[in-house]
Amino acid sequence: MNAGGDYGGDEPREKCGVVGVSLADREAARPLYYALYALQHRGQESAGIVTHDGFQQHSHVERGLVGDAFEEADLASLSGGTGIGHVRYPTAGSLDKSCAQPFSVSFKSGSLGLSHNGNLVNADEVREELAAAGHAFTSDGDTEVIAHDLARNLLEEDLVRAVKHTMNRIHGSYSLAITHDDTVLGVRDPLGNRPLCLGKVDGGYVLASESAAIDTLDGELIRDVRPGELVVLDPDGTGYDTYQLVERESTAHCFFEHVYFARPDSVIDESLVYEVRRRLGRKLWEESAVESDVVMPVPDSGRAFASGYADAAAETTADGEPRAADDGGVEFAEGLMKNRYVGRTFIMPTQDERERAVRLKLNPIRSTVAGKSVTIIDDSIVRGTTSTQLVELVREAGAEEVHLRIGAPPILAPCYFGIDMATREELIAADASTEEIREEVGADSLSYLSIDAVAEALGESRADLCLGCVTGEYPFDVEGEATDRDVDAPVSDPTPADD
Repeated sequence: MNAGGDYGGDEPREKCGVVGVSLADREAARPLYYALYALQHRGQESAGIVTHDGFQQHSHVERGLVGDAFEEADLASLSGGTGIGHVRYPTAGSLDKSCAQPFSVSFKSGSLGLSHNGNLVNADEVREELAAAGHAFTSDGDTEVIAHDLARNLLEEDLVRAVKHTMNRIHGSYSLAITHDDTVLGVRDPLGNRPLCLGKVDGGYVLASESAAIDTLDGELIRDVRPGELVVLDPDGTGYDTYQLVERESTAHCFFEHVYFARPDSVIDESLVYEVRRRLGRKLWEESAVESDVVMPVPDSGRAFASGYADAAAETTADGEPRAADDGGVEFAEGLMKNRYVGRTFIMPTQDERERAVRLKLNPIRSTVAGKSVTIIDDSIVRGTTSTQLVELVREAGAEEVHLRIGAPPILAPCYFGIDMATREELIAADASTEEIREEVGADSLSYLSIDAVAEALGESRADLCLGCVTGEYPFDVEGEATDRDVDAPVSDPTPADD
């Protein structure tokens, strides 16, 4: 994630993106296709759409980007006014097409399509239970586990009870967009770890991982789906019903959605991501100000942080005193230019070529940095290799000092809930102090944002955030890991849950 892109494998990968629509008097395929484009940043491994025309289910799933996965004929074949879509970056399951989504299954009680953003921590246990009951699996992904469990419950229960039964069996993070025949539903895990929102569009309703997808459809955001809530869209696009199926005392919102993953123009858990990042940048100045000549972002994810940092620097000095009227503070400048035509498929077989990846994607503007003290703002440091190369790059362009400010706390533990993050052995902050990391990357100074500052910028308490990757304590029951709360994990019990 360093440098907001793929500069040599030194970043967590995106989660996945889900969308569901129910429309009156028009086909769902094209709006789903456009919404997936809006969510492309959340996954580039595969893309898929499942629709239902009232009689049968239609599906098209392919590896690759949205624009490559669908042709005009594919969209034409996806008939029906209801459907779901998915973009995937794999965090559980293999890379082959069998784990691409939406996952489809037909059974006695109809047809199911399921799109999943997140990661279960008890998927193996539930899979073994279902396999012992005769369920045959075609993939090693946890999405198929959810689909089979829900299909089993639908044989005995109505839709709402079946979903509740499944929610009481699976454990981990998930936002789901589901089709049951021509009914579209959305489910968010009881701790709200993964985002999901509800919107109104012309002639219907939409569920999506981010509100930017609703904007793309000229829709209006209604609200976030609540943790533990089921939203059922009417098949004719005229309305929706909601059911609060599971309630918890606290949430576990993923703070990294705001730091990096979500689009800046999305509203997640009632907060505009862009404004949160600007507040995080202001907090960086408050906690670790340095009077450099220039502050510049690592594109693209560092931009809003750097903007907030520069604004705060214009108001107060590094000592916290009001800035004099004739003192402009720290200049904000775009000192690193990004080559947007070097994609994720760039092949880097040797170490020399991997190091060259940063230079292929980023080029410093020498006049911005030459002879100056420079503060670089980035969203995070993972392995540290990219930060080292960035500091070298700016020094070689003539900077006299290079300071590094990070808009998140040190990442010292892996994520088990939907982010493909490095292992502890690969995380530079897992066993190194900030001073040791500063020395490793070659910066004149290095500061991270505190956990309390993140919580304040989000307007949430630490108890309502998932902070596992920066504390090593998790909100779900992960084998071999500590928890940060009393965890209500399910036990193996195939009988239906109480109503």
